[in-house]
Amino acid sequence: MKNSEIYTDNRKNDTLTKEAKQIERVALYALLINFVLTGMKCALAYFSGSLAVAASAIDSATDSVASLTILGGLKLSTRKSPGFPYGLYKIENVISVIMAMFIFFAGYEIVRNILSPYAEPPTITFGLMGWLSSGILITFLFGQYAIVIGKRTKSPTLIAEGRHRQVDVLSSLVVLLAVGLHYFGLDIDFVGITVDHIAAGVILIFIGYAGWELLSDGMRVLLDASIDPETLDQIRKIIESQPMVTEIRRLAGRNAGRYRFLETEVVLRTGNLEKAHAISQDIEANIIKQMPLVERVVIHYEPQVREHLRIAVPLVDTLGHVSAHFGEAPYFAMLLLHLSDGNIERQEIVTNPHAKVSKAKGIRVAEWLVEHKVDLVVVKEDLHKKGPTYVFADAGIELQVSMAGHLSEVIEEASGRQRSELTKDGLTRNARV
Repeated sequence: MKNSEIYTDNRKNDTLTKEAKQIERVALYALLINFVLTGMKCALAYFSGSLAVAASAIDSATDSVASLTILGGLKLSTRKSPGFPYGLYKIENVISVIMAMFIFFAGYEIVRNILSPYAEPPTITFGLMGWLSSGILITFLFGQYAIVIGKRTKSPTLIAEGRHRQVDVLSSLVVLLAVGLHYFGLDIDFVGITVDHIAAGVILIFIGYAGWELLSDGMRVLLDASIDPETLDQIRKIIESQPMVTEIRRLAGRNAGRYRFLETEVVLRTGNLEKAHAISQDIEANIIKQMPLVERVVIHYEPQVREHLRIAVPLVDTLGHVSAHFGEAPYFAMLLLHLSDGNIERQEIVTNPHAKVSKAKGIRVAEWLVEHKVDLVVVKEDLHKKGPTYVFADAGIELQVSMAGHLSEVIEEASGRQRSELTKDGLTRNARV
């Protein structure tokens, strides 16, 4: 491995380690905030006698237990052992499912306490509403912070924590509203529907949406559902950018926590196992470099079984006269030779888009032909030790020098050579029989 590749891998590992530590740090902040909010609400509930505030304190205490679970889960999710060779990344998704259950439970508690009448009138002060408001502000700001960090680090746990905070903000607003209405002596009742009922209905809708989203996302990962189509398309483009790849037969992937595991089956333009292995390593390195959260890539490869041979020939004009220069040729003939009989199935002449560029035109033309999946390039010019030769070698394209002056002569040579190969193969098979 080159020093630059080692340096890149080390930087990637350092980045992922920093992200993991940041996720743990945010989870610790969540735990501390829950302890503070629980203590504050318990004190307010004791002095005010408000059932709504007491319910909110219970909700915060439940969050504290959930935060402890999250912190412990994050510590375990980064460990690997012989019993779990793929890591414990899915613990994060298990936690997301658990958090969804907490959200549903919180919704139930909110509705139950709002619809339950007070045993005795609570003692509500302006200071009580001030403390509740400060708690709402802290919860809201931390929830936004957790979501931002969760999206940046691709951590489902932090995103779940942030969304749970959004539910907490709504539940706290309902408590504040109920307390505020009682403080100002406002009793609103329209055919049995109160402001508390309306607020509870809104919260239930939000809770149902947020909880179901977390539950479905977590369960999809636990059941090994596929990576999203956009990410798979991005990975497919990375694989197709390797010139030796002629076909992607299968591409699948799954999430585990914030990490991804991929498996693909490709067809390569080579039958050399050593070279095919090097190509697969190059594909894997490119995927991991461009998709930092990919933990593992499994590549199955097999050689291409050719039925046709794509031939490119530089031309001076559209009449078929072969050009003595490769990069400066204004046209190229694209031929499709059928290998079973040596006949030309398709023939077209295309314009060279790089004929008039001032620098590195030969390399650009070679790369352009690689994009067209050419198998053989026939030229008059000797390109030995020149840029295009190396481009073709990396792409597995054969380069052949011919002194033919016209395209028809090139076709005749290629067809004759293929028929000769077929005859030779037939004689060999008959001799074996």
